[in-house]
Amino acid sequence: MIIGVALGMMAALLAAVEVTATVRPDVVIGLVIGVPGVLGMLMILMSSRRWVTAVGAMILAIGPGWFGALTAIQVASGV
Repeated sequence: MIIGVALGMMAALLAAVEVTATVRPDVVIGLVIGVPGVLGMLMILMSSRRWVTAVGAMILAIGPGWFGALTAIQVASGV
């Protein structure tokens, strides 16, 4: 799960640099938390092997890391 949080933080930094379009904050929060949450839970629930469960937990942990990094970027930029 630590790897998933780290991947989420890196994805947030990459998205903040690359995406220049104005996006509504509620849409971003829904995508950042919802998509990895749904994919991770589906992988965990449907897994028949241990490594699939581990990958599902990693994907599930991407959301909080991504959300935390985006929040830190917003606080640092003064928005």
